[in-house]
Amino acid sequence: MDAASSISAKTSESPTGASPGASHSELATAIRALSMDAVEAAKSGHPGMPMGMADVATVLFTRFLKFDPARPDWPDRDRFVLSAGHGSMLLYSLLYLTGYADMTIDELRNFRQLGSRTAGHPEYGHASGIETTTGPLGQGLGNAVGMALAERVLAARFGDKLVNHHTYAIAGDGCLMEGISHEAASLAGHLRLGKLIVLFDDNGISIDGPTSLSVSDDQQARFAAYGWHVQAVDGHDPEAIAAAIAAAQETEQPSLIACKTIIGYGAPTKAGSAKTHGAALGAAEIAGAREKLGWPYAPFVVPDEILGAWRRAGSRGAPAATAWEKRLAECDGKTRSEFKRRIAGELPKNWTEGLAALKRTAIAEAPEIATRVASQRAIEALVPYLPELVGGSADLTGSNNTLVSDQIAIGPGMFAGSYVYYGVREHAMAAAMNGLALHGGVIPYGGTFLVFTDYCRPSIRLSALMGQRVIYVMTHDSIGLGEDGPTHQPVEHLAALRAIPNLNVFRPADLVETAECWEVAIATRDRPSVLALTRQAVPSLRRDGSENLSAYGGYIMAPADNARQVTLIASGSEVAIAMAAQTLLAADGIAAAVVSLPCWKLFQAQPAHYRDEVLGPGSLRVGIEAAGAFGWDTWLAPDGAFVGMSGFGASAPAESLYEHFKITPQAVVDAVKARL
Repeated sequence: MDAASSISAKTSESPTGASPGASHSELATAIRALSMDAVEAAKSGHPGMPMGMADVATVLFTRFLKFDPARPDWPDRDRFVLSAGHGSMLLYSLLYLTGYADMTIDELRNFRQLGSRTAGHPEYGHASGIETTTGPLGQGLGNAVGMALAERVLAARFGDKLVNHHTYAIAGDGCLMEGISHEAASLAGHLRLGKLIVLFDDNGISIDGPTSLSVSDDQQARFAAYGWHVQAVDGHDPEAIAAAIAAAQETEQPSLIACKTIIGYGAPTKAGSAKTHGAALGAAEIAGAREKLGWPYAPFVVPDEILGAWRRAGSRGAPAATAWEKRLAECDGKTRSEFKRRIAGELPKNWTEGLAALKRTAIAEAPEIATRVASQRAIEALVPYLPELVGGSADLTGSNNTLVSDQIAIGPGMFAGSYVYYGVREHAMAAAMNGLALHGGVIPYGGTFLVFTDYCRPSIRLSALMGQRVIYVMTHDSIGLGEDGPTHQPVEHLAALRAIPNLNVFRPADLVETAECWEVAIATRDRPSVLALTRQAVPSLRRDGSENLSAYGGYIMAPADNARQVTLIASGSEVAIAMAAQTLLAADGIAAAVVSLPCWKLFQAQPAHYRDEVLGPGSLRVGIEAAGAFGWDTWLAPDGAFVGMSGFGASAPAESLYEHFKITPQAVVDAVKARL
């Protein structure tokens, strides 16, 4: 008897505890059948993981997970994250079986087809019950840490009568091999996120074959070292799985349950091998699996008795959701309205008052400060109005200027604060911020150096793909950081970030612009933002703050004195260079306008007539930025000039570097005269 057959004898008569009328084995086999049928229909996908984890998922969804398909956005539902997103048919099958209205059998039939809700990897927003976009391995684990953190932060504010739920994640061998898993698990263990439960699909298989080809880690010992509660179970024994989840719910530590499974469980010749991981099983193997699993039904057919049992399992959370709605209704009006506002992601009516006052002060005092310091002043102006702000930094708090006096730190088991010391964990910070935003009720921001967006980039990309309001405070944005040298001086990073769709990259020039960029970032609910900020002090340039000009993406900072011959276009610290160059050119009788371009995407979204008004058709255009030229042709074509970087930086004081790399007012003047 093979391993799959021997284990099936153990599971076939196990009760579900929630779904009378069908055995555990029948419920789990429905998942396996739908998964292999959908992958076969698409001739593409990953059947092995859903077939292997069907028993674990069945126990979780029928006995433990708190959810209500009729109210998929119930704020106090448990969150379920499929970190091993390649096994997406596991999630889609569960959503269909438990009765989510928008996950129909036709959606399963259309798996991986254009326009379907059932994308190759789960995509947030495509269907109810998909809590996050996963696929890049380990990202879901980082998101789950953020969700679990959001739950604790909101529970500290609103109490456990309104906020008291778990975050569950299924992670595979690949998720735990990815470096982000170390950062995320270490952070969760440190913070003692006891409502986080990770179900590890310990099947010992990756695409290349047995995981023994590439890894020898003792994952259980590893997570125990992080401070996690660790258990190991037979992933095909429903009672052992249930006992482990029940034990995990009682601990104050995050939990890892290593579920020993057989990938492709039930496939007669391919089970337990990489052949089931990432390809359709084929008609003959599926026929054999149907026979072995005792599933004689046609593709995509689930008998009424089994489907009915699943639907009853899906409806068991309705009384809890109704009771929660009653508790919310019984709260005092102020608490109830504040909770609803924060969960809805809405902003208080007066939230911009602090920023408006800051802008007035900036114009009156004209301080010469770094834009990272300006950003800190903007945060100080926002925090009293936005208690949902949860900030942090990857061990660079004093450099990023991300902490203000009104904030207190979140720590192990202490969640009443609003600031996270993420440690040197840039990738986990970014992924956790996605989880914070996805959970709802908080607006996350976090800081590191702009050059280290390379460590955050996969998560930044997913922020943009999911349309989440996550704010990345990225300081030390150019050679202007000085002596730390080319390892820390971003050159290509602005271009790389600007290339990401649905991401606003802001590079403000002074305190007024910084406040305006923060205002846009907070107000934009469906898009993340990067704030690229200087280490070095910059002069105050704006003389009027009555309108948020940065919201246009670009505007005329200083018009030409006479008929415009030249348009100087700059961002950030180089706007001051453009202003100085304008003065030099005027002395030589050359009329130039200065355009500040803090956000390319917002400027691109403006009407053509506005862009023309700003850029001055027929004028010579010169771009100025202490970064690479890639992308600047958009604004400078056909015959403009660029003053900036053409290679890596160097270690020296900032002033010396600007002179050395010829990013100066005189260099701008020379470029103009060479072309007029």
